[in-house]
Amino acid sequence: MTDPTRPDPDALLARVQQEEARARRGCLKIFFGASAGVGKTYAMLAAARTAHAQGTPVIIGVVETHSRPDTEALARDLPRLPLKVVPYRGHQLHEFDIDAALAFGAQHEAALVLLDELAHSNVAGSRHPKRWQDAEELLAAGIDVWSTMNVQHLESLNDIVSGITGIRVWETVPDRLFDEADEVVVVDLPPDELLERLKAGKVYLPREGDNRAERAAANFFRKGNLLALRELALRRTADRVDDEMRAYRQGSADKPVWPNREALLAAVGPGVHGEKVVRSTARMAAQLDVPWHAVHVETPGSPLGEAAQHTLRLAESLGATTATLSAPDAATALVRYAREHNLVRLVLGRRSRRWPWPRSVADRIAAQADDLDLLQVGQPATAEARPAAALAERTDGQWRGYLWASAISVATALLATPLIDVLELSNIVMLFLLSVVGVSLAFGRGPAVLAAFLGVALFDFFFVPPRFNFAVSDVQYLVTFAVMLAVALVVGQLTAGLKQQAEAATQREHRVRSLYDMSRDLSAALLNSQVAEIGARFLTGEFGARSALLVADEQGRLQTVDGATAPVDTAVAQWAFDRGEEAGRGTDSLPASACLVLPLKAPMRVRGVLVIEPPGKRLWGLEQRRLLQTCASLLAISLERIHYIEVAQSSTVQIESERLRNSLLSAISHDLRTPLTSMVGLADALALTPPGLSEAQGEVASAMRQSAQRMSALVNNLLDMARLQAGAVQLNRAWQPLEEVVGSALAACDSLLAGRDIRVDLPDGLPLLHLDAVLIERVLVNLLENASKYTPAGSTIHIVARSRSDAVMLTLDDHGPGLPRGREERVFEKFERGQRESALPGVGLGLAICRAIMAAHGGTIEGHNRESDGVVLGARFVITLPCGTPPSDLGTTTATEEPPVP
Repeated sequence: MTDPTRPDPDALLARVQQEEARARRGCLKIFFGASAGVGKTYAMLAAARTAHAQGTPVIIGVVETHSRPDTEALARDLPRLPLKVVPYRGHQLHEFDIDAALAFGAQHEAALVLLDELAHSNVAGSRHPKRWQDAEELLAAGIDVWSTMNVQHLESLNDIVSGITGIRVWETVPDRLFDEADEVVVVDLPPDELLERLKAGKVYLPREGDNRAERAAANFFRKGNLLALRELALRRTADRVDDEMRAYRQGSADKPVWPNREALLAAVGPGVHGEKVVRSTARMAAQLDVPWHAVHVETPGSPLGEAAQHTLRLAESLGATTATLSAPDAATALVRYAREHNLVRLVLGRRSRRWPWPRSVADRIAAQADDLDLLQVGQPATAEARPAAALAERTDGQWRGYLWASAISVATALLATPLIDVLELSNIVMLFLLSVVGVSLAFGRGPAVLAAFLGVALFDFFFVPPRFNFAVSDVQYLVTFAVMLAVALVVGQLTAGLKQQAEAATQREHRVRSLYDMSRDLSAALLNSQVAEIGARFLTGEFGARSALLVADEQGRLQTVDGATAPVDTAVAQWAFDRGEEAGRGTDSLPASACLVLPLKAPMRVRGVLVIEPPGKRLWGLEQRRLLQTCASLLAISLERIHYIEVAQSSTVQIESERLRNSLLSAISHDLRTPLTSMVGLADALALTPPGLSEAQGEVASAMRQSAQRMSALVNNLLDMARLQAGAVQLNRAWQPLEEVVGSALAACDSLLAGRDIRVDLPDGLPLLHLDAVLIERVLVNLLENASKYTPAGSTIHIVARSRSDAVMLTLDDHGPGLPRGREERVFEKFERGQRESALPGVGLGLAICRAIMAAHGGTIEGHNRESDGVVLGARFVITLPCGTPPSDLGTTTATEEPPVP
């Protein structure tokens, strides 16, 4: 046991390291709002003007005023960095100049850079794709950054906001950056006031022919949406503040509890009646909708028993955060824990006391902490029934200690009797005190108390005159007896307590050393078999248990690693792996199993399971279970590290192979284009050269021309694939109607589709799409060519388009044999054909090119079979193209903070 008032040295070291890292890093301040128009940029500029007036070197990196007069007036007097001109598809766009900001920070101490719209996406070709990444680089350089963002830009809330508003926001900021910000300022505005600002033209400035304000009020800026977004923003900020408060209180256990947020703490005693306390606390927590903790305190006279362990497991199953503390005094430990975690209400059990003088735990807590609310749960006054086996074992151990205490006391008296004429009575008293110390070291508190009383009685009987009776001739000996008894009791209790503390410290040190040795060995492991061997060695040394390690393969099937010594129940292991929960012996799931099965939860996924067979029939305690869970976590992390080492090696080989293949394809394709073009020209020249060719010669020339054209198309595919893989293709995007692209593709494939029924369903009102019309036409042409190859003449091809809130879906259905079962996704890989051995021309690049083009557009393409009663009706390809907000003036584009309004 350790002193509960002593701070954890590891926690102190971690805090110092965090403070040092924070001192080297710049400060991030975020002006956070529920939606556009609440005044985030205005508030940031107003605060920046105040800081600038106080002597802080402030500079505007980029600020979007949206032509609002009040905002522009605030920004006018602040120094501003010139924006960097970035060429993009024939246009000159302006972006934040991060190099100029770094130079400004190097020249000015405590520099402050204003970066509006933290979620903004930078133009392609910038150093970072996102503005928040620019902010991170500035912070790492020690430069302070102030920025703005809305709640819909938080990554974890993006889908929730999309479900509320029906509008998907594509620009997001990771929650990590928000949580690590040094300060978050909530810029709040009631929905009614925001709607008034919208109507007054203060959110969207009125322009001739522009009805964006009306469309925004009818779609995004509805009062219900604004109320929900406001609640999300305030709740997310409150959660962040609560985390900061908890982190502060971790090192402030001596401070009183702050009742700013309801939370409950259940004190679990050593008996079976602790379950009532836990259940009562769980009901109160559910009614109040607050978190709660359950804690058991190990004291020198009350070690962690099976009843307390069972109660803590019950608390965990009911949703509590559980802990086991070690301290000389339970009341002091509970008060410290409550203050560290800011738990305002403490729930304890209440029983009638057998003796009036000992103070209850509740009384001692009330005396130490008047800031805690104490709730007492009534408990039955009857004695707690213990299991017969545990009672027999406990009684047998106790009687053995008491018998030894009696024997040692008698032996001390017999050994001291011949020395009565040599030693003074005070020295003989020392011998009895020494025997009490020995008994307390060997057998604990109870036998030490017996040895103290027996020592006083034997000293009186054998050594105090008159001897060999309990009569006392001198009243002063009564004082001697009282002092001797008091000293013996105090020394015995202190010795027993120190022994238990030393044993607990030794056990903790042994566990920490074992875990350290295990983690050190795992860090050097490169094979799953090595991980299994290290884990088995740890479990055998610590628990004497046998074990087996099962690792999941790519299909999610568990495979036993070599070296397993425990029997494996495959069904139990697979159940634990699929659900990510403990199962088997000692758990509530499949407890009839002879082994305990722990899922190996790594940061990314469950990597397998650990099967452990205990050496006897006794179940593991709570501390042992936590040690086993720590072992499983270390094994899981090692398995994931080995997996990603293999992935990295495989990726490196694949990247090099792809680079070599693309280089070869590019070189070969370029070398083939010239002779192929010559062959087509020679075939045409033969057909036109007088005298005319005979019928047989004409067929040969025509066949030569068709073969050369087919080969030229394959070479073009190879070149296109190489350029797409290398990222050398620049999209020439423009706002285009989908009808024109589909019509161009059908016209290009007119000869291939001769004799087939083409049905096109493009509803009116499809939105304009921001795309490269030539490349999207290429996608449709490739799909139509595939349909013409694999479908019979006279069959029907359906082309259907449908619009969603965030995308347009284009579906192409044919009535051919469909895609190979189980290979629907592989047909989009390079050199993968639907029919591997086929007389049909092609090398398997068409669909790969389609996917690469769609990925460049931020869209997707998928393929699957249309089936009815198990019969394949044909293939279906689904193209998804993201929607955007076309500018009101198609000749210009304006970056806006506001969310897109459909």
